[in-house]
Amino acid sequence: MHSRILLTAALAFALSACADPDPPPAPATAPAGDAMAGDPAAPPPLDQPADAVPAVGGAAPAEPGAMPAEGAIGFAGFGPARFGADAEQVRMAWGRELTAMPEPAEPGGCHYLMPEVAQGEGYRVAFMIEGDRFVRIDVRDPGIGAPGGGRIGMDAGQIEALYPGRVETRPHKYVEDASYLRIADDGGGDGVLVFETDAAGRVDEWRVGVAPQVDYVEGCS
Repeated sequence: MHSRILLTAALAFALSACADPDPPPAPATAPAGDAMAGDPAAPPPLDQPADAVPAVGGAAPAEPGAMPAEGAIGFAGFGPARFGADAEQVRMAWGRELTAMPEPAEPGGCHYLMPEVAQGEGYRVAFMIEGDRFVRIDVRDPGIGAPGGGRIGMDAGQIEALYPGRVETRPHKYVEDASYLRIADDGGGDGVLVFETDAAGRVDEWRVGVAPQVDYVEGCS
């Protein structure tokens, strides 16, 4: 009898140990304003994904299709890498692998530093180096905003509205009815922004840099 009582007690204990524990309480939902208040646990804003450009000097493995952070490109250069900086300063500012394309034919020759691109895609952003100095940025991605707010896909009228009284229109060298919309830095710097439109008057690429390189219509070719 005594052994039967012990067996029954042991069985009850085992069954209680195998039962599913109570689920943990659901985490409290943070107020919507926490992310804007700088909460370190909050996700990054949607227009600045977590894989955007890392901090200067924080080199990371190359990621195809990496994008610069919003506002990183300005009339003066790219983040801390100002026009006139050397190639190493550009690499540090980008924080990821950059490849020289094409390899310069001679010391100081014109070439681009380009991030690795996704399979089957052209470049999104490229940094021109000439005379061993950073002189221009070329952009072919509608997701990257130009200084002042212009973007690929806008028409000439929208560009005029964003940069009132500052747009100098020049005819395209190769495409009939296409144009170059040239905008000088209104802050007194040497930087120049150029939007290139198609025959329908819509921006299909843009660049910012210093003269004379910003006006090269064929890049380093």
